[in-house]
Formats: sequence, structure tokens, C-alpha cells
Amino acid sequence: MKDSYVAALYVSCLAGNLVEQLWNFVWPSSIALLHPSLLPVAIICFFAKLTIIIGGPLLGRLMDNSPRLPAYVSLNVVQAAAQLLSATMIIRANAISPASSSSFLVQPWFVVLVIAGAIERLCGVATGVAIERDWVVLLAGINRPIALAQANAVLNRIDLLCEIAGASIFGILLSKYDPVTCLKFAAHLMIWSLPVMVGLIWLINNNFPGVLDHSKSSQRCCKESIEGAVADTGTMADTIKLGWKEYMQQPVLPASLAYVLLYFNVVLAPGSLMTAFLTQRGVNPSIIGGFSGLCAFMGVAATFLSTALIRQLGILKAGAAGLIFQASLLSVALAVYLSRSLSQQSPLLFFLGLIVLSRLGHMSYDVIGAQILQTVIPPSKANLIGITEVSLASLAESLMLGVAIIANDVSHFGVLAMLSLLSVVGAAWMFCRWLLNPTDEQRSLLSF
Repeated sequence: MKDSYVAALYVSCLAGNLVEQLWNFVWPSSIALLHPSLLPVAIICFFAKLTIIIGGPLLGRLMDNSPRLPAYVSLNVVQAAAQLLSATMIIRANAISPASSSSFLVQPWFVVLVIAGAIERLCGVATGVAIERDWVVLLAGINRPIALAQANAVLNRIDLLCEIAGASIFGILLSKYDPVTCLKFAAHLMIWSLPVMVGLIWLINNNFPGVLDHSKSSQRCCKESIEGAVADTGTMADTIKLGWKEYMQQPVLPASLAYVLLYFNVVLAPGSLMTAFLTQRGVNPSIIGGFSGLCAFMGVAATFLSTALIRQLGILKAGAAGLIFQASLLSVALAVYLSRSLSQQSPLLFFLGLIVLSRLGHMSYDVIGAQILQTVIPPSKANLIGITEVSLASLAESLMLGVAIIANDVSHFGVLAMLSLLSVVGAAWMFCRWLLNPTDEQRSLLSF
């Protein structure tokens, strides 16, 4: 029966992730065509990450103390509304006369876009954590490690296949049609996908009543301890403090911090800044879409590779192998960039190819790291600790985006690339150091 629950969850995730991944490619490409620098994209990303840092622990605690289904549906509705508002603002920007670079950032539509983008990302992070750290553990079974590993792998494949589809679809559309037409297509897809996604979640609950509330009673004691810790004051500051306290006290903190360090890599990876960088260098949108799609395809391959690595090396050595592999390839990619030969197509494609291959190591660790945390964190704290981890990762990204805001000219891309590489090397060093010097508690939880 649990396999049926998980299968229904997969289909719902497919509908939601396709729109989210399409939007993640749509908006930076559209903004990059309106402004000649990385500054607008960096500002939007910075404020989105800042919102996650502040609001993440609060929303995580609220979700831990709320019924799963209404909370999840509400977040999806708010996220879809924010996406539609953002699309409307960008369409508005294309309709009015172009503003000068100095006045671009104070336009009313841009201010609304920043706010809507921050809300959209916060809701997207919260729904992602709910599925990946809570729902899938409940439906697959925490005492069924093989089923849980398979469920994690399938969720990652769905997310990455949606990233491939989203980047490829919009890349092709943008190479054939104007940005406004593409944005209208994305908006229609948002409107149609929301009822499908919500309907499938309600279907799970109606056909298998009570399954999504199963852990609420069984984890009551642990949950009450969290509520009691906050009830004394109930202030926003105390809630955030509780989230950070629970996060820092988790027994596999080094594995989580290594994961967070990877988020300092904001340019040597598919994302908003890389999309803006390639767009402003005049790279064909279909190549940019193909790059994002291939990066996602490497992630799909990593979900299969990680299983083989775990069998051969064990879960912890497999994680170290993924991090070292990523750091090695990105070192070569940075060397290619610093050679100043990216004006030619062959070096540019080689540079992008190295980043694509590096995603194999990155996503392998993503899958492995998630299962390490799922194994040791109780469901009653899953949302709180999970969103706090995402908040810390957002802090890492926001620091790098702050650097990008200062060094917003495309000529400073090399500085951002160097900092990104150092973060990946640091993550590999931290995880390997932990692997060689575990505590007694860590030895009892995981096989070293």
C-alpha cells in the first residue's frame, strides 16, 4: 500500500516541478535581455535568499505544527500566484520603453518582481522540504532503507527530468519567439498545473485517509518538546533561535555543512547567474537550454551512480568520492576560463562540458547527503531542521550574490568563479576530515 502512496506523490511532484524548473529558467533569461549586467538577477536572487534565511525557520516550525495537507496546498497556491505576478511584471517591463541602467532598479515593476520572487522561492523551498524530508519518509517508511533510497532517487530524477524539459522547452521557444510570447506560455502552464497537482494530493488523502497524519500522534512527545521550547516566549527571534539550535545539535552536522558549502558555488553551476552570463555573451538560447538540460541529465545519471557507489564504497565514502570528483572537474573548468579563450566556440563548449560532468559528483552527494540526514533526524523535526539547513544554504548563496552585486560586470565573472571553486574544495575537505575523525555517536548511527 505504501508503494501506491509514493507513486501518487511522484505524479504530483512531476506536475509541480515541471512548472518550477521552467520558471527558474524563464525569469533570469528574460531579465538578462532587458539589462546589460548581472546586477538585476543578482539583486532578485539576493533578496530571495534573504527571505529564506529569515522566514525559513519560522515557516518550518509552522509546518511542523500544522496539518500536512492544508499547509502544502496553501503553499502551492501562494507560489503559483507569485509566479504569475512575476511573469506579469516582466511582460509589463517589455511593454514600456526601456529604462536607463541607473533607473532600472527603481522601477515599480522591478520592486514588485523582487518581492514576488522572494515569496515564490520561500514557498518553493518549504514545499520541497516537506516532500523530501517529511512526506517521502512517512510514505516510504523510515524502517525500509532500500525503499527510502529508491524513493529519494525517483524524486531526484523527477526534479532533474523536469529541469531538462523546462530548460529545453524554454530555450527552444526563446530562440524562435519573443520573450513576451514565451512568458505567456509559462503563465498558462502555471495556471493549468496547479489544479492537477493539488487534485493528486487530495486523491492520496481521500483514497488512503489518515496516512498523512500517521506520524503526528506517534511523534507527539518529541513534537511537544519543540512546542514547549518555543511556548515560553513565542517570539519570532526565539523561533529562529530554536531552528538554529536544533540544526547545530544534529549528530551529522559536518555532512550538512559540506552540503551548505556547495551553495557558495553560484556561477560554476547551472543557475540564474550562469544563464545571465551566457545570455550577455551572446550564446544561442538553445545552447544555454541544452547546457541546463545536460546538467540535469547528469543529475539523473547520478541517482543511479550513487546507488552503485554506496554498494561498492559505503554511503560515507561514496559521498566523499562525489565531492572530490566535482572539485577536480571544476578546477579544470576554471583553468579553461582563465585562459581567456571563451570567445571561441570550442573552448566555451569544453568549459560548459566540464561543468556538466561536475554535476555528476554534485548530485551524487546531494542524494547521499539527503539520506544521511533522513536516517538520523526524527520526522517531528524534519521540517524545522530541513528548512533551517536550506536557510543556511541560502545565507551562503546570498553572500556570494552580494559579491555579484558589487562585481556585477561580466568581466568580473572570473572572481566569482574562483570563489565558487574554493567553496566546493572546502566542502570536500570538510566531509573527508569528518570521515577520518568521527565521534562515538556518529559511529553508532552510521557505519564508518
